Amino acid sequence: MLPKAREDTAMNDLSSPIEKSWLALELEDDFDEELEQEIDDSRLPAALRALQNQHRKSTIDRGLYFRELLRLQSELVKLQDWVVHNGLKVVVLFEGRDSAGKGGVIKRITQRINPRVARVVALPAPSDRERTQWYFQRYIAHLPAAGEIVLFDRSWYNRAGVERVMGFASESQVEDFFRDVPEFERMLVRSGIIVVKYWFSITDQEQQLRFMMRIHDPLKQWKLSPMDLQSRVRWEHYTKAKEEMFERTNIPEAPWYIVEGNDKKRARLNCISHLLSLIPYGDVPHEPVALPERVFDPHYERRTLPAELYVPENY
Repeated sequence: MLPKAREDTAMNDLSSPIEKSWLALELEDDFDEELEQEIDDSRLPAALRALQNQHRKSTIDRGLYFRELLRLQSELVKLQDWVVHNGLKVVVLFEGRDSAGKGGVIKRITQRINPRVARVVALPAPSDRERTQWYFQRYIAHLPAAGEIVLFDRSWYNRAGVERVMGFASESQVEDFFRDVPEFERMLVRSGIIVVKYWFSITDQEQQLRFMMRIHDPLKQWKLSPMDLQSRVRWEHYTKAKEEMFERTNIPEAPWYIVEGNDKKRARLNCISHLLSLIPYGDVPHEPVALPERVFDPHYERRTLPAELYVPENY
């Protein structure tokens, strides 16, 4: 523990070795947070790792990826402030085949911004009651108010994809959806909501590899569902459904944007960069922040707490 005089000097002198060390540790922690999510691939069995290397000929330089990701995330913070300051309402839909990388992009978008501003909506299968409602009703409850960004990890387009292909919706219900969704989205836009729609595209071969990784990885097996496995069997059915979805729902007010997803890192950077380009934003004026002096009470003595209240320091 530094004496108070030396402690104050160190905290006020930004050029001091102590402060530089603290800043370096903070920056390292930022990188480590991302590395924790990236290190998964190193746990793959050797045979599967060889298969991965065989089919992934190129990827972005890791250093460049981290630098660009942090730069883009700093811009997302500015966008967040702009959305709040101007009372904007933003909806971003993430669609694509199973394992296409939607969740990875959503994680990087939300990683450093305020969860009270940007929230993720990933709805489960509809309940018996919800199946009797107007199809869009359960999604409407999650739309943003002023100053909010909502990221839908799958959306109302379930009806044009998995529900249609798996037979959970009749052809008449699908046709009703295609007739209604353009006007539904126009209504959202007219109400002042910015609607952005992304489709993450991967090849048959890449999806097979990612499914194999999930099968052999105990930490990722939870991501596999019976629906995911059936999507392999019905690959071509999904392709036809996707093509008709684009044809009938790509409207000027809310167009589709396709993200090439075979390279996860490039897909993340490209998607975030594109999202930032769609919403003009600028710097928001902030009052200077000054850390107030701590108030010291010379008569206060910190109590010694029982040892059993503390989490064991195993690391």
